[in-house]
Amino acid sequence: MEDKELIKRLDNLQERVDAAARSVDKLRLYFLWTVILALVTLILPVIGLLFAIPTFLQSMGSVGNFNL
Repeated sequence: MEDKELIKRLDNLQERVDAAARSVDKLRLYFLWTVILALVTLILPVIGLLFAIPTFLQSMGSVGNFNL
């Protein structure tokens, strides 16, 4: 009787460990996408500014005669 109870408890524990592992995998995936989206929202505007700032300075230089 004791062996069956022990096997039942071990099966229950294994189910909980499997559920925790699935939860950790989901959290890891959510964290990965959060990092990717954060990097995209930071890097794309910087790339845009690399093109926008020289154009802006060139147009302001021609308007204000700044010779930049």
